[in-house]
Amino acid sequence: MSAGAAVAAAAEPGSRVTRFAKSTAASVTPVRPGETHTLSPLDNAMELHTVHVVLYCLAAPGLDREQLKESLSEVLSRYPAMTGRLTRREGGEPAQRGWVVKCNDAGLCMVDARAAATLDEWLATATGDEEMDLLYYEPMGPEPYIWTPFYVQLTEFADKSYALGLSCTHIHNDPTAAALFFQAWAAAHRRTTSTYPPFLHAPAFEVSPASPPPPPPLLAEKSSAATPASADAAPMSSATFHFPAPAVRALLSSLEPGTTPFAALAALFWLRITGAADGERELTLALDFRKRMSAPLPLGYYGSVVHFTRARADLASGLPAVAAAVDAHVAGVLEEDLWRAVEWLHARQQQEGGAARPFQMYGPELTCVALDHVPMYDAEFEPARPPRACRAAWAGQPARGW
Repeated sequence: MSAGAAVAAAAEPGSRVTRFAKSTAASVTPVRPGETHTLSPLDNAMELHTVHVVLYCLAAPGLDREQLKESLSEVLSRYPAMTGRLTRREGGEPAQRGWVVKCNDAGLCMVDARAAATLDEWLATATGDEEMDLLYYEPMGPEPYIWTPFYVQLTEFADKSYALGLSCTHIHNDPTAAALFFQAWAAAHRRTTSTYPPFLHAPAFEVSPASPPPPPPLLAEKSSAATPASADAAPMSSATFHFPAPAVRALLSSLEPGTTPFAALAALFWLRITGAADGERELTLALDFRKRMSAPLPLGYYGSVVHFTRARADLASGLPAVAAAVDAHVAGVLEEDLWRAVEWLHARQQQEGGAARPFQMYGPELTCVALDHVPMYDAEFEPARPPRACRAAWAGQPARGW
């Protein structure tokens, strides 16, 4: 951990969060000289997006700022790509084009902060915009090889509880991988082994199709809408919704037996936002495919395995039928659909002269992301002290929606 510039200023005027120091967090174990981390076509496709996760931790005797920094440096030894820097391969062999991580131990950015509230006060009163003050992120500049792709903010509350805020480019991590990093960090803090250790390399994603495949319709539509200005899209608004367990159970009891919580909530938002219109409507779903592959990837796979697909339903048929349609669509998505997308993204990435500009994968249409598989609340930094709450966000430049 090396010291950096001190920053004694509130995150925003009137904010209850004050950032007072910035430093570099490095791994305790250096990587081998010349080591690189290959990024898949799915990783490269996420260039316009960022991932933000906040984990709230209750006060505990072994939970303080210096101990958290020490365990962070320990866990970074298992994630050499996190402390590296992005570089773009241009020209040369087609299979070498795109982003790659140079694992050079440059470290990630650590920001120290304090909040003028107890954790309970914060959770009861903080707005979505205030929660963004628990995160620090600097967009990529014109020199990516000196830019830090990962940022961690440690915010101490008045009762000695903490908010751990992780921000990173989606090129490195999808929401599942980012959330499970907290699992590994918590295990390092407890001096135990992570239940979901990082799996850093998936050769199956190193595709090289003999001929460019036809574009999947959804991705073709998104890519055709890409413009040079699309990277500067306006920030989205933010809102936080809390669904207590009894409310979710009551919702599920009103639906068909076996309806998943994801389908129930996705259908609820779909109906409330779109309205009960006549005729079929489409909803974009983002599904994690780690365990849906014929050769499943470990849950701890480091990278993006998000597949975008569209469900159709007649919204006038009511909530039970719409939720059933979402579940049926999710169950029917084929692995071949994922590989068709991977191969097309790979072929597009290899176009000469940067002709294939990045495009928006999430949105702008209503998009529901399935994250019910992520065991977020298992990230115990102290025994019998599970996280009090967590929030996740991912979007464009930068993310604003929880």
